[in-house]
Amino acid sequence: MIPIPDYDIRYSENGDLAYLEQWFADPAICDNFPFGFEERTEALKNWIGFSRFKASLTATIQDVPCAIGTLFLMPYKKVAHHCSFYLIVDPEHRRKGIGTSMVRNLIHLAKTRFRLESIHVEIYEPSHLLSILQKLQFEPFARQENYVKIGDCSRERILLEHFFS
Repeated sequence: MIPIPDYDIRYSENGDLAYLEQWFADPAICDNFPFGFEERTEALKNWIGFSRFKASLTATIQDVPCAIGTLFLMPYKKVAHHCSFYLIVDPEHRRKGIGTSMVRNLIHLAKTRFRLESIHVEIYEPSHLLSILQKLQFEPFARQENYVKIGDCSRERILLEHFFS
């Protein structure tokens, strides 16, 4: 990670929703998530809603959010041993190691606070997150061609999982 002055990670707060909304104001950002631009308002409220369980982390630079990652905890005992997560890094702060730092911290949070056995993530090719996930030993377990349609383009979905030892 490139040394960033005043970089910190804290639990997310409801007020961080404004930053999610700001980053998702660009319809192209939604292309990397399972919800569309029209659905983002409800999806982002759900995303930040996990902050009440301390299952969401916000990276800050000089106390201003630059990334938000959230564990989407499962509500039923049968499946409460794993969860999925979302991560977004402010486009102005990408390629500085923030994404890697956030995924590492989400893994730690899932393993220590929630005592999960694994976490998984859903990405759409091409994805800047894939190299980070591979570096942190996420393994693909499913691929679906033509999973989402964005305009006239179809994109492949890849599901990756990280098991805790």
